[in-house]
Amino acid sequence: MEIWLDSNNEKALPEWPPIRVLGLENSDVAEINLDDFRAQEEALSLIGSVPWLLVRCSNWTIIPLENLIAVSRGSGTKIAAAINSNAEINGAAFALEHGVDAILVQSEDLESAIKVADTRKSHSSSNAFSKLDLRFAKVTSIETSGLGERVCIDLTQRIEKGEGLAIGSSSNLLCLIHGETIPSEYVPSRPFRVNAGAIHSYVLMADGRTRYLSELNSGDSVAVISKDGSSRPASIGRLKIERRPMQTIRLEHQSSTSQIVVQYAETVRLVSRDGEAISITDIDEGTEVSILKGDGIRHVGLHLDGEMVER
Repeated sequence: MEIWLDSNNEKALPEWPPIRVLGLENSDVAEINLDDFRAQEEALSLIGSVPWLLVRCSNWTIIPLENLIAVSRGSGTKIAAAINSNAEINGAAFALEHGVDAILVQSEDLESAIKVADTRKSHSSSNAFSKLDLRFAKVTSIETSGLGERVCIDLTQRIEKGEGLAIGSSSNLLCLIHGETIPSEYVPSRPFRVNAGAIHSYVLMADGRTRYLSELNSGDSVAVISKDGSSRPASIGRLKIERRPMQTIRLEHQSSTSQIVVQYAETVRLVSRDGEAISITDIDEGTEVSILKGDGIRHVGLHLDGEMVER
């Protein structure tokens, strides 16, 4: 993390951490006064098009800064925050556990800023994110969950046998829910549909973000995942939300636990270890099903390194 000072600073500067003295001309820095939602939208629109984005807040708040940090990852734009008081330094330096790339401080706050930069330098990044990978979790219990709102996702293209969507109550343990490609004695197949489960659940989108099922709209693009872990994008044609009897299936993978809440119906299927679709009405404790396992945290659906507990 860099430390920035105004050009009128007269103190002798240390060699570390990197300290930039701002002059009158800063051609690589775009400034935004982040005082309302419209200003946040303007700031977000600049990410990816400028080297540095310097954020100034008359009423300093952390959430807009977190939003900018999350979106800026991998964009080529670095975020700097102007700090108005000593108390704000720590919040900016560790927002979303990553913090901003630079803080602009007053001369009297320089010593405190250097201490925080030293702390962040030594902060362990051992919880490295490993990309979502197809693994297997064991069913530990199956419970009825009363009535709930379930979401059917109807796509604008067919789903093949062995494909489905990654759904779950935890963004770090998403379960592969199979498409309705298999006809039953009483119901024809719906090869464009995934009965995705309870409305609170996460779903993996085509861009790698997660969204809540409640947030989805027609035209959004989700990731259709195959039993071998490959994926492809598919657009949503419509969503069908209805109240139905629900069931909670609790899962365990190594030391991680999570659950999915789905409609109790034989047409709702998961994917077993051998790649076959298995109805939730046929699942028992000890059954192994396909999951996508990740680590880290999510902020507005974006993945970041960090620690998070979901239950």
